[in-house]
Amino acid sequence: MSSSTDTLNAVTRDGIGTTASKHLREEGHTPAILFGHGAAPLPIALDAKAFLDLMKHGGGKNHLLNLTIDGKSGETALVREVQRDPVTRRIVHVDLQRVGASEQVSASLPIVTVGVPAPVQSKSAVLDVVLHALQVRGPANKIPESIEIDVSHLEIHGHVTAGEVKLPDGLVLDVDPLTTLISVEPLRAAEPETAVGSAEAVAAEAAGAESAS
Repeated sequence: MSSSTDTLNAVTRDGIGTTASKHLREEGHTPAILFGHGAAPLPIALDAKAFLDLMKHGGGKNHLLNLTIDGKSGETALVREVQRDPVTRRIVHVDLQRVGASEQVSASLPIVTVGVPAPVQSKSAVLDVVLHALQVRGPANKIPESIEIDVSHLEIHGHVTAGEVKLPDGLVLDVDPLTTLISVEPLRAAEPETAVGSAEAVAAEAAGAESAS
């Protein structure tokens, strides 16, 4: 998915802590913190529905935002952490990092596989996604939401390393190029019955026949 920038409105908040955050959520806001660039962390509140809509339409982690805080624009930030309620999955808190649009940042890109290898289609092998994210560096406004890797050409024991992935312009690997990301591994055949096991089965069968006679 390509990178993009969206605008999000926010307001500063005075109250911090569990009780204040609960009140914010009851009023339709999501507590957040804006940090980075050596400035003091700034507690803010986001419109919960607007942020959820942004997340649903591709504005997840690594997504560059133009923030308008208390009516003043000029801040750009990356979504770095989204905390959810473990039961309801509702977003309960967001961490945002101040960055310049062209500032070099590190990002962990979720890996999305494209295609199905022939051995996997024939059910003679399985696709093993060794790493589910690829670490890269590049300008904040060039960071995509994810990285797609075509695996349709892979055969049994075939693999894709980090160095084989074509990155968008401006991005570089932040991991060893020899790191294996994806591999195709053969299905394990059922283990044959051992000779000892077969002998025990024959003996048990013979004993049963003698007792029946």
